[in-house]
Amino acid sequence: MANMPTLLLGNNDDAPYHTLRAVQELIIDNLGTSFQVTAVEGTSHLKLDVLQPYPLVVSYLDIWGKVPATEETAGLLQYVASGGGLLVIHNGISIQGSPELSQLIGARFTGHPAYTTLPFTKTESNHPLTEGLEPFVMDEEPYRFELDPFAPIEVLLTYTHEGKEWPAAWTRTYGLGRVVYLMPGHHPPSFQSEAYGKWIRSAGFWAAGVPVT
Repeated sequence: MANMPTLLLGNNDDAPYHTLRAVQELIIDNLGTSFQVTAVEGTSHLKLDVLQPYPLVVSYLDIWGKVPATEETAGLLQYVASGGGLLVIHNGISIQGSPELSQLIGARFTGHPAYTTLPFTKTESNHPLTEGLEPFVMDEEPYRFELDPFAPIEVLLTYTHEGKEWPAAWTRTYGLGRVVYLMPGHHPPSFQSEAYGKWIRSAGFWAAGVPVT
């Protein structure tokens, strides 16, 4: 699908850590010209009638300590369950203030050690999202997660830190829809990695349910 309508959600003046304006154009560049991106602020757009025209919704929301309104939670759940695609990048998991949205993503962020250089490695998964993608090394925040035992995920990428492998990217299906989480995305340099940019693009296509072009 050429010029696929895509909704990119983030925060600016009220973002405690990660503003959308700092990375907006880089995310759009990484997705590529097949995606026609509309960037908006806040959670008020998480209503089913707003989301339905978009095959793909990207969350870079930075709303730590806040909980999306009940109708916003319901809107995103209904959107994905009815066939929508959701790509969550880095702090976009902050919508986890709603337990239902935490389960939709498949995990809950629990904190992170200090920013450092991390090697990212593909798992042995044969998932179509990973076809042609490469491992990479990046300076990043090593996000830690508590995986939801009731939300099966397929881990596609891990990072090594403190002698252990930690999940860094995964997919899951939810009803008729698809969800991808990508851990890297702390600041502009994260999105200037050519290898990671390809992961973002492939994740967008897979979540939207169309072949990578």
